[in-house]
Amino acid sequence: MESKELNRREFIKNISVVGGSGLLFTTFPWLESFASSNQEAIKGEKARIAIIGTGSRGQFHIQNLLNVVHAEIVAICDNYQPNLDLAAALCPKAKKYTDYRDVLQSKDVQGILIATPLHVHSIITIAGLKAGKHVFCEKSMARTVEQCKEMYDAYKQTGKVLFIGHQRMFDPKYLKALEMVHSGAIGEIVGLRNFWFRNNDWRRVVPSPSLERKINWRLYKDSSGGLMTELGTHQIQMGTWALKSLPDYILGSGDLMYWKDGREVYDNVQVIYHYPNGVKLTFESIISNKFYGMGEEILGDKGTIELDKGKLFFEEIKPAPGIQQLVNQIEHKIFDVVPVAGPSWVPETASENKGENIVDLMHEEKGGKNIDTSDDGSKALVSAFCDSVITGKAVPNLVEEAYYASVLSLLGLQAMDEKRIITFPEELKIPYLYNA
Repeated sequence: MESKELNRREFIKNISVVGGSGLLFTTFPWLESFASSNQEAIKGEKARIAIIGTGSRGQFHIQNLLNVVHAEIVAICDNYQPNLDLAAALCPKAKKYTDYRDVLQSKDVQGILIATPLHVHSIITIAGLKAGKHVFCEKSMARTVEQCKEMYDAYKQTGKVLFIGHQRMFDPKYLKALEMVHSGAIGEIVGLRNFWFRNNDWRRVVPSPSLERKINWRLYKDSSGGLMTELGTHQIQMGTWALKSLPDYILGSGDLMYWKDGREVYDNVQVIYHYPNGVKLTFESIISNKFYGMGEEILGDKGTIELDKGKLFFEEIKPAPGIQQLVNQIEHKIFDVVPVAGPSWVPETASENKGENIVDLMHEEKGGKNIDTSDDGSKALVSAFCDSVITGKAVPNLVEEAYYASVLSLLGLQAMDEKRIITFPEELKIPYLYNA
């Protein structure tokens, strides 16, 4: 127990901005649950949690919750028996349910964690909030923009806690990187580039044809937004976080080009989000080529941050000595292609700047102490949820960031489906980042 509490203190130390933890909570207010005063309030308490949806993601959260000292999994629920059995093996003391409505009637349950298919997120979340439960719902928030707004409104009306599964907001690499962005380390933001490439069919084994849509729900439009809601939501959220602004219009293109196996969702997408100051955020995803993997880049006029790799690159680096430059030119045979009279145009190539590891910079700031980067923020996220279940206090800005990420991903999908430019609807704006 002592070591786990120490880890929580180290989490704050590792990402503290200049000026200390007070400024940290101003910069990232959703981290307030890690404040020492809050930790004193939950001392000796346990959040009684029910897991609704015990597939792969639900089991992932179970594994994390089992290592949270102030969490107790009291119930598990799934209407697919094989998944329920797997979860029961992880937490055998938890009561088993097959209907979420029965879970909501249990007085032993304080908070619910929803890891179901997307199309039932809003139904269970709203029912949970109205039943007096605190709710953690996986991202994306919902299948439609209208459902996202209904979830947000229910959260505000009930006064209960709502968390959405955006773990990057608790990832030390991302927190440190965004601190650098907002402090002006890379200058003025001039662009954001995001991509997520895989090479697999996204299918899961189905024991019976009757279970196809239940198990492979990600492949069908009535239950999934495909690449936009499953992958894009994470990366699109970087726009509102970095720019503290909303895009004014969106355009995109999506196709079902490669995996022609009866699925309905696109297997490749490209979207552009245009912001009022002229900055553009792009998102591209293909699931028939994985060479470039995943990338999240914030481009400034003085530097670039690769969020996924935790790398910082400054635009200007110390040039090589003159003789070494000449040797490099000869080795690369550039004289073979440049006219003797002098070039009128020389192609620019990508910088060979190796950059600096943000984690290394954090390491130096902390006097050489080890920095734990094995967690992507998921453990801290569910731990913070349990804090809020115990105290009953919502955390600022987390739901709002998640709301806009989900809505923007769905508006991008709408732009593809309707093959037109989509402007951000006034009726979907909430009192956060309102820049209209």
